[in-house]
Amino acid sequence: MDTYRIRTDLERAKVGSYALPLGLEPVDLPEPTQGYVVNMNIAEGEEPDTYAFHVVVSHDRLKPLIQDAFDLMPEMVMPIVEVGSRDAYRNLDVYLGRKELPFDEFEAVWKEYEPIIYEDASIGVGCNAEEPFVEVFMDSWKGLCITVPVSMRRQVQRLLHRHGLREVQETWPESLERATEPPTKPREVLALDDLKCPDLDDILMQLRDALDLELNIDPGANLDEGGRELGMTLWFATVLAGRIGHRDKGAYVSLWATAGSMTELEDLAVREVEKLQGYTFDGFYTCDRVAYDDRPDELGDLPPRRLMAQVHQVNVDEW
Repeated sequence: MDTYRIRTDLERAKVGSYALPLGLEPVDLPEPTQGYVVNMNIAEGEEPDTYAFHVVVSHDRLKPLIQDAFDLMPEMVMPIVEVGSRDAYRNLDVYLGRKELPFDEFEAVWKEYEPIIYEDASIGVGCNAEEPFVEVFMDSWKGLCITVPVSMRRQVQRLLHRHGLREVQETWPESLERATEPPTKPREVLALDDLKCPDLDDILMQLRDALDLELNIDPGANLDEGGRELGMTLWFATVLAGRIGHRDKGAYVSLWATAGSMTELEDLAVREVEKLQGYTFDGFYTCDRVAYDDRPDELGDLPPRRLMAQVHQVNVDEW
């Protein structure tokens, strides 16, 4: 596994006294009010009522705050990773752990990837627990979200007060929601000066493996972000194929296909890998749905409506 590096040529941007992560450069960004807002969530059924705190604090004050917030977590937790999506029909890819793991194991992975978690503006990471229901999550803009049962409200308030934070009417101004142009410009924070440097897809793959994550979707359906069934759509996926008997050899198998679900796409991908003698399907490296109008020139004759799952194009890159 190649080790990632954070670029050293970036200057951290500030808006007033508020320092941003390296992955964000302000364009027309107003200074936020540092502090927290809190809202009560009334649960349905047997779920507990909770308080949700959203904390905005300058980047230089963030790390010790999160370390204290992690003290709220019980022994067993469920990891969460969110990244901006390339999928044509959703904005965010949410990955959840397949099972709970000891908090110490989650924390060890957090510390290994801490620089990229704190600096990259396209990834959010955290964890939650069921009993009691507690969640600590840092979003992509590096806002800290803490959700706790009603009984733990004062405990969280005391924690935040120790860090000099008070409840405010708003953190980021409401004008941001009405802005017609993006108030920030994202920028790459990973050093990518040679082919061995891992990019964000590589980092995500490493996190998926280390935390045993899976994409939080129904693999047997094909829904957009609003829950609407899409039917057959165009997909572009890159598959990891292992070379049987050679741990240090394999291939990236890229394919364009039509499928009605990720399960259906995986069946197609497995069959394509089986055509390569001596290889096994090791999982998806990337997998995204693509709008018909964004198809490549090579698929220019592809009809807009397709009724059956099929592979349209395959490329194999051995390593």
